Amino acid sequence: MELLNLSELSSNPLFLPLVLLFSLFIWRKLSTRKRLNLPPSPPTLPIIGNIHQVGKVAHRSLRDLSRKYGPLLLLQMGYNPTVLVSSPDIVKEIVKNHDIIFSNRPKMTALDFLYYGGRDMVFSPYGEYWKQVKKISVLELFSHRRVQSFQFVRAEEVEAMVNKIRGASLKGETVNLADMLMLASSNIASRCILSHKSEDEGGCSKFGQLGKRLLTLTCAFSIGDLFPYLKWLDVLTGYIPSMKALSAELDAFFDQVIQEHREHESDGQVSSRKDFVSIIMQLQKDRMYDLNLTQDNIKGVLLDMFIGGTDTTKATIEWTMAELLKHPIAMKKVQEECVIKETLRLHPASPLLAPRRTSASVKLGGYDIPSDTTVLVNAWAIHRDPQWWEQPEEFIPERFENSSIDYQGQDFQYIPFGFGRRACPGLPFGIASAEYALANLLYCFDWKLPAGEDLDMNDVYGITLHMKSPLRVLPVSHVSF
Repeated sequence: MELLNLSELSSNPLFLPLVLLFSLFIWRKLSTRKRLNLPPSPPTLPIIGNIHQVGKVAHRSLRDLSRKYGPLLLLQMGYNPTVLVSSPDIVKEIVKNHDIIFSNRPKMTALDFLYYGGRDMVFSPYGEYWKQVKKISVLELFSHRRVQSFQFVRAEEVEAMVNKIRGASLKGETVNLADMLMLASSNIASRCILSHKSEDEGGCSKFGQLGKRLLTLTCAFSIGDLFPYLKWLDVLTGYIPSMKALSAELDAFFDQVIQEHREHESDGQVSSRKDFVSIIMQLQKDRMYDLNLTQDNIKGVLLDMFIGGTDTTKATIEWTMAELLKHPIAMKKVQEECVIKETLRLHPASPLLAPRRTSASVKLGGYDIPSDTTVLVNAWAIHRDPQWWEQPEEFIPERFENSSIDYQGQDFQYIPFGFGRRACPGLPFGIASAEYALANLLYCFDWKLPAGEDLDMNDVYGITLHMKSPLRVLPVSHVSF
């Protein structure tokens, strides 16, 4: 179904009366908060609040608002009060004093249809179920031992990518590095999760296409998320029907994969190199944890892994290569760890960390934060805060040499993988894939921009921060194969 845009929807004669009626609910809710010492807020418009001030590149426009109104401010996003955090000090206060209160997730329409009602790990509410799934992820799926056990997958997929680049190099051809990185990272993630390639060279794999549609719909605009009493309009725009259709396809795909794994197990064809599906199914069978994993639980967790292990890895490597092309001296003396740290500082894969929702009223930064308030943390702005970083807009990998700052989320001026209880547990998997691919790209080739072309460093926001223009480069082989 084709999605309607907001201008088409507003021409409906019922639209304006319904919106005016709904604005009464907003006014009533806001009036009860006047007695609180709320954070500063930009001026709002009737009904929509501050929605108009969030541009297409949200992390940048929100950084501008924070510079004007302060590092902790209150936005009214339709019906939803939203606190924006752009300060390491505020993040530290959250972690040290109120982490549990800030560990919930807001409800979103996409969760009901695409993420099995929040039965995954990323979006599930804070509670006993989430604790157990997080424990399983940390101990069984993303431990150092497990990540190393998949090195053969990384080696094979990166080798395949390098061989294709070498072929282009011998012909003097440019390559679309963005596409090649996406294929390699998605295949690595898919083979580790399912033992299937995500895409073949023709890009026609079933799971590869489903994954792309999943990312698109997860980022799509939902009227119901901003105006709950107008949720029915998401049916008219085609948003909900599109999610239902994709959900049915994803469901059928995962059911088939799980059934294949069960059949192989019953036939005694269990490989010593187990994928994530096999590991989770074995945990389900052995009841090793105090958790009854249903089929929907398993499928929700698998979705998280694919999204987290594919798009973010590709984006990180692409941004790294772009910055190194822009800074050739840095390319010649590159240290993979420092370069990736600096890339994730300037271009965090998730510039706005996954939103949280307060489970109780709390004091933060001297202000009252009501219960059920959405919380956005602008990691992109924090990583460029001149109070914490010298020359914050510059790419300087050396700043991490002999530095104790790491990815773990304990240095609150540097939080590319989040912080506190809801930090990303897939950090070891993502960094291992990014470092291995980058090391091979830099060892095997010199890199140049095509003649007459400039490097476009503009970004575009989605679930992951991508380069606006896919990176096309000319590889020059300098290693004998």
